[in-house]
Amino acid sequence: MTHLITDYLGRKMHISTPPKRIISICPAITETLFALGLENEIVGRTRYCIFPKGIVEHVPIVGGTKEVNIDKIRELRPDLILAEKEENTEDIVRALEKIAPVFVMEVQSIQDAYRFLQTLGELANKEQAADMLITSCKSSFASIQHKQYRKAAYVIWRKPYMVVGGTTYINDVLLKLGFRNPFEKEDSRYPAVTKEELANANLDVLLLASEPFPFQEKHLAEFQAFLPNTKIVLVDGEMFWYGTKMITSGPYLENLIKNI
Repeated sequence: MTHLITDYLGRKMHISTPPKRIISICPAITETLFALGLENEIVGRTRYCIFPKGIVEHVPIVGGTKEVNIDKIRELRPDLILAEKEENTEDIVRALEKIAPVFVMEVQSIQDAYRFLQTLGELANKEQAADMLITSCKSSFASIQHKQYRKAAYVIWRKPYMVVGGTTYINDVLLKLGFRNPFEKEDSRYPAVTKEELANANLDVLLLASEPFPFQEKHLAEFQAFLPNTKIVLVDGEMFWYGTKMITSGPYLENLIKNI
């Protein structure tokens, strides 16, 4: 049976319901599909889809999030391909929709993340499992309380320095943690910034993420040299992912703000 559906970008398509051969080209989608009990339906993933460990390794790799192996994907005969606007390019989506329907999602906030979980449940006929995931995520985030707003930037890259801008899930999480991001009005969702711009932002806190660039202890002095009055903290970037990571990230984030 097929149904006419509309993805988050307003694109209409017919998909088989429930889909039997799914390819995910976004790590958060892949991990969530497993959490919904769809291990037998997932036939392809990116090399960056590394969760859940010990299980996902059995799924064939079809490339990365910004480049894919079209021939490999065609050989896997998917009846649904799942993508995310921020993670995947428009060119990839256009190429893949010649093979199978490509449902594109877009997550820019915590509320969007709950919608994302609900949508995956509806697409795969796993509504009850999705509802349980949403309940667990909301329960995880419910205990996060902040006392005051402080200025903070979240750094994702080095050479050049790149930070999180507005209209991103991470920026919304920062807001929930009681942080005001001085770079949220930038045109880019992940703007490149200079040392001077970071210094002039008068930051209370600078968060250095463990991914995509693997910031470590050795990088602290580099930033402290030009941000002498800013508290610089290493954070687990995976705890700022949407999807099933939200179940475990709530306590982590709560503990983070208690210790800053």
